[in-house]
Amino acid sequence: MTWSKQLSNLWANYESELISKMIAKTYTCSLLGIDALLVEVEVDLSPGLPYFATVGLPDSIVRESKDRVKTALQNSGYSFPMERITVNLAPAHLKKEGAGFDLPIAVGILAAMGLLDRHMAEQVILVGELSLDGRVKPVTGSLPMAIHAQKSGYRQMLLPLDNALEAAVADDLQVLPVKHLAEVVNFLNGSDTIAPVRIDREAIWNAGLTDVMDFEEVKGQEQTKRGLEVAAAGGHNVLLVGPPGAGKTMLSQRLPGILPLLSYDEALETSKVFSAAGLLNNQPLLVQRPFRAPHHTISDAGLIGGGHIPRPGEVSLAHNGVLFLDEFPEFRRNILDLLRQPLEDGQVTIARATISLTYPARFMLVAAMNPCPCGYWGSHDRPCRCGTHQMQRYRGRVSGPILDRIDLHIEVPAVRYDDLRSTDPAEPSAAIRERVIAARKRQLERYSGDRIYSNALMRPRHIRKYCHLDDTGEQLLAGAVRQLGLSARAYHRILKVARTIADLDHQKDIAPHHLLEAIQYRSLDRSMF
Repeated sequence: MTWSKQLSNLWANYESELISKMIAKTYTCSLLGIDALLVEVEVDLSPGLPYFATVGLPDSIVRESKDRVKTALQNSGYSFPMERITVNLAPAHLKKEGAGFDLPIAVGILAAMGLLDRHMAEQVILVGELSLDGRVKPVTGSLPMAIHAQKSGYRQMLLPLDNALEAAVADDLQVLPVKHLAEVVNFLNGSDTIAPVRIDREAIWNAGLTDVMDFEEVKGQEQTKRGLEVAAAGGHNVLLVGPPGAGKTMLSQRLPGILPLLSYDEALETSKVFSAAGLLNNQPLLVQRPFRAPHHTISDAGLIGGGHIPRPGEVSLAHNGVLFLDEFPEFRRNILDLLRQPLEDGQVTIARATISLTYPARFMLVAAMNPCPCGYWGSHDRPCRCGTHQMQRYRGRVSGPILDRIDLHIEVPAVRYDDLRSTDPAEPSAAIRERVIAARKRQLERYSGDRIYSNALMRPRHIRKYCHLDDTGEQLLAGAVRQLGLSARAYHRILKVARTIADLDHQKDIAPHHLLEAIQYRSLDRSMF
């Protein structure tokens, strides 16, 4: 080999070694709906005029990280390279959002400078926003990130202290809480240790089930309680119609207390939604079924989800729980019509130019409204001041397709004085829940091969198979459909509710009295005038 050839090879090897020393890799996670994806952060330092470029579809928050990272490094006692810095976030075809990339970018720059162990930096997941003084601030979505990191084969995750408890839910993953960038550098260099956060799931579960509202506190309203028990037993949607002060909100708030307890998988999925929305507040798991009650002035994005940076809406935050819409007709009609997809499909899809996100949204809808604008139509104690036209306009704000998707219309009368003063104890939620759980157990056994868990989710083929009626029942239902002018969807709703009432009654078949009770829960299908 000639001397020039040897010199060329030596120079090539030198350049290769130089380049390898200037490039460092770290790994982090980014939110994708309520799930996460692994992101490789490549940092390259090249000779040239000082410049900081971030590529890989970063949003404005990620692009601004260069200023936070530079100041955080300098204020933490580290030098900032006066070279051309290129940060690549892979995969490059997915948009990167949020401030959680600050920490992996800062560690990547230090690794490229040779100030920490590169191999160690590639073995952990790094997530966190940096303050200008180097403090590591919390981010949203640490629970789904931790679960994805564990599934991707990582065993350690460094993240902000305020996010440690929720991330510790992930199995076989050491969650290492940090408060400052210097702690991360010392740990990766092996000069310091960080104790992993551990949680006691059973203790958390038991502690979270103690603070629930109880039906024992509700005076009277036995018929309404019965209707809510039927709704809870079958997972049905409910509309409460009654005058102001009748207790519609009070009753609705206690509905989660009679629903079956969350399973671990349900609690994990619900907690992922709250974590993605930044509402988990550093608690490991949500063990109670959520109860969401948005105001009637809520926007489309607030109810369904979306925004510039897509976030779960109220229908997703109510996943596996209850969505309570008080003053139902006061919601804008287009807002109510947006409920059609989640009520039918149990999920919401938000489409953007570069990506389409799907959030879970399987909830029980509980709506409440007055019978008329003043609230006292049909009252024996106070006269109604509304005209026929006013009442028609008021009820007409709720479209027919939405009413068809609500299984039970329950009339809530004003509470009598004798009931208010009564000292007799009301039935507690625990007793009602036992009956609900027993009915749900029968449904789980019945639909074990169909991947549904309640009567409300039955499809037409399930109705044909499990909702048999005798001759008397057929005549009753035929008369109700003709006289009330029920739609096909309302017809199916009646059969589903009757099936639930039969389950509560420990009956295999639907009896005529089960059907009669189900028909009476379609009060708004009957004419007011």
